[in-house]
Amino acid sequence: MTRTVYVNGEYLPETEAKISIFDRGFLMADGVYEVTSVLDGKLIDFDGHAVRLARSLDELDMQAPCSKEELLEIHRELVARNEIVEGLVYLQVTRGSDGDRDFVFPDPETTKPTIVLFTQNKPGLADNPAAKKGAKIISIEDIRWGRRDIKTVQLLYPSMGKMMAKKAGADDAWLIEDGYVTEGTSNNAYYVKDGTIVTRPLSNDILHGITRKAVLRMAAEAQMVVEERLFTIDEAKEADEAFTTSASAFVMPVIEIDGVALGDGTPGPIAKRLREIYLEESLKAAI
Repeated sequence: MTRTVYVNGEYLPETEAKISIFDRGFLMADGVYEVTSVLDGKLIDFDGHAVRLARSLDELDMQAPCSKEELLEIHRELVARNEIVEGLVYLQVTRGSDGDRDFVFPDPETTKPTIVLFTQNKPGLADNPAAKKGAKIISIEDIRWGRRDIKTVQLLYPSMGKMMAKKAGADDAWLIEDGYVTEGTSNNAYYVKDGTIVTRPLSNDILHGITRKAVLRMAAEAQMVVEERLFTIDEAKEADEAFTTSASAFVMPVIEIDGVALGDGTPGPIAKRLREIYLEESLKAAI
């Protein structure tokens, strides 16, 4: 079945979707994005993603292409048209195109933003075999720009990081800056030692993860101890267990860092429990 996508106000077959070659998202990576999971045909944490999208747009002085209510309707329509039970809705907003290439921003009064959405069908998203096995990660230098709190489409280095991990026989990479772990290539990073969950505090250095926020709240509600502070990769290697969080993988246990097995080399109890709680509570709140 050909997917139906959304481009600038129109629902189209993916084969007919077009944007200008002068679009600033294509030429300058001048755009932001969000990914919302779909479970049981419903959107997970849509409000959180909509709020973060508005913040990203505001930080880049970019116009919103539509209201939150219209955005929700588009998401729901795409889920319905593409018959998504488990999967993802990808949303991208760019500064648009004024018909040429220029470093200077186009006039927002005459150049509208470009908005594109599409779905990805992923049966078994909640019951992911990778979560039962656990992920192996490597550490790499973090050389990204300084505003990682803005969810931009500048994803070249994270993509390179994932390829470095693949080449090393691992699943993903954690990024290191000034001796401390910032985050994963597409997720927030955590380790657990003596029952305490440790993760880097929010700042411009990391993405303000929607799943991160939910998981930390649920951990507190479950009487788990959380410390938000800087930590080194060596601290993480000595952990009892570790995990990552993201909108598409939820809570993903980490079983190995730079070749060092954590615990007994299997997903740890806290990561497994948090994944269970997150999926259970998120399904209850899905819209």
